[in-house]
Amino acid sequence: MVEMLVLHWPFFVAVLSLMLLVGINLRLGFCLARSPKLVPPDPDPSMARPIPADTLTVILPAYNEAENIQPCIRAILASTQDPIHVIVVDDQSQDATWTLLQELAQELQDPRLHLVAGQDRPPGWLGKTWACHQGSQKATTPYLLFVDCDVRLQPGSLGAMFALAQASPPGLISVGPQVQCGCLAEWLVQPLMMAILAVGYDLAAVNDPQRQNAFAFGPIMFFHRQAYQAIGGHAAVRDQVVEDVALAGLIKGAGWSLKQVLAGSLAQVRMYTSGSQLWEGWSKNWFLGLHKRLELALGAVFGILLVTVIPWASLVVGGLLRDPWLASLGGLGIAVQVGIRWQLQTWAGLPMRYLWLTWLGGLVTASIIVASVYKTLTGRGWTWRGRSLRLDQSGSP
Repeated sequence: MVEMLVLHWPFFVAVLSLMLLVGINLRLGFCLARSPKLVPPDPDPSMARPIPADTLTVILPAYNEAENIQPCIRAILASTQDPIHVIVVDDQSQDATWTLLQELAQELQDPRLHLVAGQDRPPGWLGKTWACHQGSQKATTPYLLFVDCDVRLQPGSLGAMFALAQASPPGLISVGPQVQCGCLAEWLVQPLMMAILAVGYDLAAVNDPQRQNAFAFGPIMFFHRQAYQAIGGHAAVRDQVVEDVALAGLIKGAGWSLKQVLAGSLAQVRMYTSGSQLWEGWSKNWFLGLHKRLELALGAVFGILLVTVIPWASLVVGGLLRDPWLASLGGLGIAVQVGIRWQLQTWAGLPMRYLWLTWLGGLVTASIIVASVYKTLTGRGWTWRGRSLRLDQSGSP
């Protein structure tokens, strides 16, 4: 019996991989089908509901965003003619962000745009939470929309979010933009990350007030001001790296409404523009997302390798050994991988490019998790845009 297991372990591993892939594929379809979508505004201008003056403030925290800052603001201002407020807080960027902001304001002469030079960070605060807090302190409107600089809002997006907020109980509406990829590193990792998030955070369960599930898409967070203030705003999560999920937990825990929707074509985000950015970005928060539990990190590494690498290895090894059963299992596993990517393309607008490198994407993603464990536990290399995320005992970065 032992000899049989030793001789046939590749077969058993391939079977396990296929079973897990089928389960993921089914759950992904189930979760995505139940995920609510942001409803585009009526194309008839006469039916459009404008956002009243002094009702909505869009807040952009910016740190070293020279590449993104102007396109992001242009997209926001072009997305609506309504009298919104746009507050941009430059968190003492070390690049040309502040200069580009001033040049854009001078060029556009748009009274809706307001620039804020960020103040020195107090002890105990991380950069993004401090910038968001400063922006919220400047805002006086009943609705607050926090947007990351890598987001590109499309015409009608603000109107759609505002309409949903008016029709919903006070709380938080978090909008998941379509993820765009450019460089090879993004195509390798981002589809896997999106599948993991969709399977791990069932949006229908998050939206159910009777369940404890809490999650938020950090790039676009639309608050009713009264709910935001009631939970303490960003001051309540001042030292949290994954502040979006922490805010969602506070909102739901306090009994306010928490809603997650997918943006569809109304908003896009390109989270990272290089392999180094992607590595730094994902490795800063993966282990935190697992609540610093080593057993979950180990399980995640094992599971990712099992569903990404094993099907391709089984196909190749089965072919070399002329083992039709092993090769067939590998081929079936790859077919299920195609199904998963097809669902991401259909529901999230993420094309199936570089599908044949899924195995390499799995290796990179597993390495990111290992790096995240090391960085989080030691503080070494735990940075975002080169700025340390580790707070010392006095609360200073």
